[in-house]
Amino acid sequence: MTQPLEGVTVLDMTHVLAGPFCTMTLGDLGATVIKVERPQTGDDTRAFPPFKDGKSAYFAAINHGKSSIALDLKSEEDRVIFEKLLTRADVLVENFRPGVMDRLGYGWDTLHKAFPHLIYGAVSGFGHTGPDAKRPAYDMVVQARGGVMSITGEKGRDPVRVGASIGDIVAGMFLAQGLLAALLDRTQTGKGRKVDVAMLDSQLAILEHAIALTTVTGQAPEPSGARHPSITPFETFHASDGLFVIAAGNDKLFEKLCITLNLPLWDDPRFATNAARCENARLLKRLIEAITLDDTRSSWIAKLTAAGIPTGPIQSVDQVLKDPQLIARNMIVDVLDKNGRVTYKAAGNPIKMTDAPDPTTRAPAPDLDGNRGEILRWLDEA
Repeated sequence: MTQPLEGVTVLDMTHVLAGPFCTMTLGDLGATVIKVERPQTGDDTRAFPPFKDGKSAYFAAINHGKSSIALDLKSEEDRVIFEKLLTRADVLVENFRPGVMDRLGYGWDTLHKAFPHLIYGAVSGFGHTGPDAKRPAYDMVVQARGGVMSITGEKGRDPVRVGASIGDIVAGMFLAQGLLAALLDRTQTGKGRKVDVAMLDSQLAILEHAIALTTVTGQAPEPSGARHPSITPFETFHASDGLFVIAAGNDKLFEKLCITLNLPLWDDPRFATNAARCENARLLKRLIEAITLDDTRSSWIAKLTAAGIPTGPIQSVDQVLKDPQLIARNMIVDVLDKNGRVTYKAAGNPIKMTDAPDPTTRAPAPDLDGNRGEILRWLDEA
């Protein structure tokens, strides 16, 4: 069994989250990832809490299994090493502000002439073109400007960011997709491509229902809490001991829900179609909760699941880490230290593929410049 990207070498010049998330994905698919870091400080997330044994768990969660070499690209000696790495690399990934790599002498045009096989991946706040290309950005900035915050939270309350850093993570996912497409294209052309992904663009790309609603109705959607604005019932409901979710996404499921709840509403014109249910969502919620408040969350989840209705608990992260389905899917893995001892828990690889290994452990995150010797020896072998 082999991983699909075995034999692919990635130079990872990224830091914090969007770029490292992309290269982590490539590493989980078998690529060799060499993290090129700033001397002395390295990736910013090495200083992010929480810490264990003096090392950042945040850094380890995104950079496990990578190698590290510290290079100052303003130093002639280190530039020689970097250019040797470029001769061996298949992919270079960077998340500097546009123009930084050009000033260092390693922009796309220069690299493509010198190393035509090299695929160049760039992720930045606003992309490499457009009037705002050189503006700085963080996750919250693009969630706000990209429209995601405008539909997140409760109606009448201040907008909130999504709890996960989707401004970074979604951009990292799109960059990984683009790089995989470029690797496939190179098998046919022999030439690398530049893949330019903007965090802001990526936020717009995930606003599927919001864009449709706005363009058809002329009205921008407002926050709707946990409720889906175009599907009903599709939200949280109160049981006697707290909240759980029901997602009856079509008429047949709604009928099953009504039968399970002993609530004969499927022929009621106010609820007979999804469009009608959306118009009367608040009333329908009250009618459903008049019944669900009489029993516990676990009881309702068991009854609804038996009836084939999508439902589930609202789990905290510590509960998620014990979820038997996620454990069965090898989605909670152990990150080891250099002595082979379990140090951290991290998310596993959600891409499950036939005839590819899916290990239950991950190699440790690298110490800053911790792999210099082996990387230099590998370069000398070429």
